[in-house]
Amino acid sequence: MISVEKALKFVHSQKVKLKSGLSISTRNGLGYVLSGDLIAPISLPNFRQSSMDGYGLSDTKSLTYKVVGEIKAGDYYKKKINKGEAIRIFTGAHVPDSVKSVVIQEKVVFENNNIKLDELPKLYSNIREKGDQIKKGEIALKKGFLLNEASLGLISSLGIKKIKVYEKPKVSILITGNELISIDKKLKPGKVYDSNSILLKNVLRMSGITKLNLYKVRDNKKHTFNSIKKAFIVSDLVIISGGISVGKYDYVKECLNDLGIKKLFYKVNQKPGKPLFFGRKDNKFVFALPGNPGSTLTCYHIYVKNFIYKLMGKKKYYSDKFSVNLKHPLKYDEKREVFLKGYYENNYVTSLNNQKSFKMIGFANANCLIHLEKGKKNLKQNSKVDIILI
Repeated sequence: MISVEKALKFVHSQKVKLKSGLSISTRNGLGYVLSGDLIAPISLPNFRQSSMDGYGLSDTKSLTYKVVGEIKAGDYYKKKINKGEAIRIFTGAHVPDSVKSVVIQEKVVFENNNIKLDELPKLYSNIREKGDQIKKGEIALKKGFLLNEASLGLISSLGIKKIKVYEKPKVSILITGNELISIDKKLKPGKVYDSNSILLKNVLRMSGITKLNLYKVRDNKKHTFNSIKKAFIVSDLVIISGGISVGKYDYVKECLNDLGIKKLFYKVNQKPGKPLFFGRKDNKFVFALPGNPGSTLTCYHIYVKNFIYKLMGKKKYYSDKFSVNLKHPLKYDEKREVFLKGYYENNYVTSLNNQKSFKMIGFANANCLIHLEKGKKNLKQNSKVDIILI
């Protein structure tokens, strides 16, 4: 059994083979990772722009000007604005080179085609100069950047139709347990509804995974062996829920060994999620997670999600852990490191009720995990604790 720190080092230190060279439409780029630096083909803005509705002035040395025209967004004004002249201008509109400042309309009195200012304007105020955001030829986004809605907006504003990204990894989920049935079926004595397949499919989709296979595995060795074998053929990453402990009908660890999967670690000194397995075969990997939903989701957020981002090519893929204030006193006595479901708000964190690993109601209300060291602790209100956002 190893520590959380050592387990994370095993996960982070694995060399992975990324699949680059995929060219996709910018419209479909959400959740992909750039496989190379993205260079700006134009400057942003690509012309002088007004940042306000107001008046463009020929100089900044007078309080009165004659209005000689109007420029709305989308127009290109070629005439020169001479000394003592101003032009009506709107947000996002082209600002001619002869305009030295834009004064907002609230600071102007308009009368008889002339304007009077409250005060002398500042030079170049309310003007976005060409290339203020980014200049042509500069790196707009770096290799390893995970594309989100804002970055795709930036790429679109640069006029880029196609982007080169890494292929997303193919992932298979294996759900073990004879007691599990689909929510489409009638519940019978001794059976429970399967929640882990829905849970894992959705967190994987939220992590950007689109190529996903699901296998339901019966509690016998042959079916377990064949299911894992099939999953490894079609996947870059296999995630197994349940069957990894030491019970009479837990065949996962034995089958992984029979399939030649190299064990990188098995069992982590943490609560929940102790019977966690991580292994690899060539360039393919497997996480075998404990079956209790709370343990499954805890292990996913601490280990699996980070590793998926690594397989996607994300440059910074590990979760940030940071210290916040505890909103209430907290006593515990544990021989393992502990992850508690918590709610973080305004630099304070609250430990939620229903912490047992089979209870998902706590997770449903959580937005972070509180990471506590092993040992006996009597934490007071406002004590510093580490959290990981989920």
